[in-house]
Amino acid sequence: MTLEELVSEEQKMKSQKITTAVFIGVLFGIAVYSATHKGFILPVVLLVFAFMIGSRYSQNLKNIQAEISRRNTLQ
Repeated sequence: MTLEELVSEEQKMKSQKITTAVFIGVLFGIAVYSATHKGFILPVVLLVFAFMIGSRYSQNLKNIQAEISRRNTLQ
């Protein structure tokens, strides 16, 4: 990817930050509701899924920012 493509990808990911946070919040809300209504497996699955989404988003953003930083220092 070129530097311009990396910057545009970073901006796109930053704009999706609120959408990702809302989705994780909904999953967390469903997990809490399920846990309070005598469920066990569904809350665990939903919380693990929410954690995976959040960590993948965070890791991808950090990788893109690190690559942009690396390319800027080479110039």
